[in-house]
Amino acid sequence: MPHLALYTFGVLKSPLTDPGPLTRELHHSGEAIYRKIGRHPGYLGRAEAADRSRGTHFDLDWGAWGEFAVPTWYDKGRTVETIVLDATLSLWTDLRPAFDAVYTGLHREALNRRYDWFERTEHPNYVTWWVPDGAIPTWQDGVSRLEHLHDHGSAPHAFTFHHSFTSDGTRTGIKDIGPKNDRAH
Repeated sequence: MPHLALYTFGVLKSPLTDPGPLTRELHHSGEAIYRKIGRHPGYLGRAEAADRSRGTHFDLDWGAWGEFAVPTWYDKGRTVETIVLDATLSLWTDLRPAFDAVYTGLHREALNRRYDWFERTEHPNYVTWWVPDGAIPTWQDGVSRLEHLHDHGSAPHAFTFHHSFTSDGTRTGIKDIGPKNDRAH
């Protein structure tokens, strides 16, 4: 049975090392969200570096998730002092559990504050796609699919929750996967 991969990417308003209150809030909420999502039904795993204390996203060992990559439009810092990005890569059993995890609870609360932390851009901030059972998506997979989504819109190869496809390539909709009272993006 195929699984759903979810890649997120955002450009922060200030570097990850910024000691200001907004950056601290982002870190604090992120830690709580990861703990909560890690227990969510349908969650299979996420890219985690072997040792996060040894550098930036770019020089960490991500194991089976591959070498860290970013979209071509990210033209900002890559050092510990200048990096201004947040990215995640996760694996789910299906669309519904991933959608529910993203659009409810702590993560929903963080989404409501995303423009406190992240720049507004013309680029999509997430993409989903299907991977074969047993496959681990890579950072490069996420980047190429996010760029494809930006350039071509939703397709079975790369899509959003709101313009989604089943694992066999059939178009499906948010009404088919999401809670009826939560249709807003």
